[in-house]
Amino acid sequence: MTNADALIQSRTENGAIDESTRLPGRTIAVMPAYNAAATLEATLRDVPDGAVDEVILVDDCSSDDTVAVAERLGLTVIQHEQNLGYGGNQKTCYRHALDRGADYIVMIHPDYQYDSRVIPAAVEFLRLGICDVVLGSRIRTRAEALAGGMPRYKYLANRGLTIVENVVLGQNLGDFHSGFRAYRREVLETIPFDRNSDDFVFDSQFLAQAVSFGFKLGDIPVPVRYFDEASSINFGRSTKYGLSTLGVLARYCLHHTRLWRSRLFEPDEPTES
Repeated sequence: MTNADALIQSRTENGAIDESTRLPGRTIAVMPAYNAAATLEATLRDVPDGAVDEVILVDDCSSDDTVAVAERLGLTVIQHEQNLGYGGNQKTCYRHALDRGADYIVMIHPDYQYDSRVIPAAVEFLRLGICDVVLGSRIRTRAEALAGGMPRYKYLANRGLTIVENVVLGQNLGDFHSGFRAYRREVLETIPFDRNSDDFVFDSQFLAQAVSFGFKLGDIPVPVRYFDEASSINFGRSTKYGLSTLGVLARYCLHHTRLWRSRLFEPDEPTES
């Protein structure tokens, strides 16, 4: 039996896994995917048995066989008709996870960069109510991060931005820019993430919103791998992302000092029944 066959056999038609090992509450992993055919199976293989009830992959118009591989592995696959960007992909991921009854939502990139074995640990912090949002910190030590292949300029930029974000947002996180994130359902139901950018700065906006709405943030160490197939933005996009993140912090400060109201931090208006 191949690894793919074993993965399919371990899941039922609705994506459920052995009920005897499942954590209380429905856990759904979402994967925002773009050209992840070469790494998807390895990422999924490391997800511990019983850690999730369903895996939703949202394909953002990949040019490779990402969709075919995902379907062969028995995932729930959503395809965009046009490329919406990284933030736009996450919006689709979260809407579908909520629609499918998720109590806990784990976002992990399908590029095998983040170690999916830590999913149960992240969800346990949510289940116990210790945190509402859990991030996977790639930077336990400088030596470990660089040895794992993180480019030096990204390490320095990450450290600088994370320090500024911790000070402005009143947090003490090790890595504000991780692609491994887990949320309680209430977080996604409260934060107006549809107002966020469709680009990479979606992540920075979301965390600033989580702080603004009073949710508890925490992190756990997660091993990370950098290699040719792992997704990564270039220096130009990284620079734009960094400047955009500083812009988010400025909007947060203006909003919370009542100098200028930002819709990013305003709750959704209740709908009439």
